[in-house]
Amino acid sequence: MDDEPVWRALWTAYLAFYETTVPDAVYRSTFARLLGDDPRDFNGLLAETADGTAVGLTHYLFHRHAWRIEEVCYLQDLYATPESRGTGVGRALIEAVYDRADAAGAPTVYWLTQDFNATARQLYDRIGSVTPFIKYQRS
Repeated sequence: MDDEPVWRALWTAYLAFYETTVPDAVYRSTFARLLGDDPRDFNGLLAETADGTAVGLTHYLFHRHAWRIEEVCYLQDLYATPESRGTGVGRALIEAVYDRADAAGAPTVYWLTQDFNATARQLYDRIGSVTPFIKYQRS
């Protein structure tokens, strides 16, 4: 199966959930990075049903951290289709990232979410620990 159109549809839905879009050049660049071999680039996983229907995705990357010797894992994007929510897709994707972090020797996996994402936060509260950090970025 050619994963690019399937991945693009899922990532477009993810971006729409967060009320944003990206130019086509970003789609092309992101997908190329997913397939590349540069260790600084991120990785991606698709979740599929038994019949091969894609119902979720995640992007994650490893990076250095000033507070640790080992690299840490940042789970950048996580998306499950509306019809698959509550079926374990999100948990399975997070646990798959946990497995890859363990295999890479990364002692922690972290991610961000919007405060309004109450449904996903119910899962996150069961599978991770909320931190007191507040994100700032350049305006």
